[in-house]
Amino acid sequence: MLTLQQGALLFGIAIVSGAMNSVAGGGSFLSFPALLLVGVPPIQANATNTIALWPGILGSIGAYRNELRGAEARRVLFPLLSTGIVGGLLGAVTLLVTPQQTFLRLIPWLLLAATLLFAFSRQITGALRPQGGEAALTTKGGAVAQFFVAFYIGYFGAGAGILMMALLALLGMTHIHRINAYKTVQAAVCNGIAIVAFIAKGVIYWKHAGIMVVGSVLGGYFGAWYAQKMKHENVRWIVIAIGLGMAAYFFWKTSF
Repeated sequence: MLTLQQGALLFGIAIVSGAMNSVAGGGSFLSFPALLLVGVPPIQANATNTIALWPGILGSIGAYRNELRGAEARRVLFPLLSTGIVGGLLGAVTLLVTPQQTFLRLIPWLLLAATLLFAFSRQITGALRPQGGEAALTTKGGAVAQFFVAFYIGYFGAGAGILMMALLALLGMTHIHRINAYKTVQAAVCNGIAIVAFIAKGVIYWKHAGIMVVGSVLGGYFGAWYAQKMKHENVRWIVIAIGLGMAAYFFWKTSF
């Protein structure tokens, strides 16, 4: 059952999450705990959160369509997507066979790791970016690495965008808009294949997901519109604070 108050809460959280994703990322730090708060079991909450935020990812692909044209896009994306599909599916299947209590105990660690990844994303990406334009990874090596990133996306996914950006930097890419474009396509495909597994298993709470889809799309649209007027650094610190706060709460919750 979903009460009017719970629906309003999820709708509002989804708007904020969609806006956060369009500006600085980290929307799952709010939307996933919100589903837990209204009584959705952990694994079902993760699956529902994935499908709730997915339309916003698809919408972003259109904005990057010019960066996705040409031979380079095919050369880089096809190998990454081939292993990403397999990894995303296996991650989702692993999630579905994980006991609820085990996943609940993993939540604070996953949130903490994702928050730290988000907090130090610039340092990580900068340290991994090859000097002189030379790639540190071959396309085949990148495809292998993408398998493990995609597995994480299918299993939990928060903060995975940073991993994909770092991987693309290792492949020698330096153009930030192109990196974001390729990352968005990878995220859409890996999350999409995970959603297929979640639907087949019947673990999505459709009423909750429907409300959050509308909210996340609205938030993403207006968040993108306001993005150029906001100080991204302030938003980043808000996301980090929320992530650390959520991790601390679940550490406390799972200790009793």
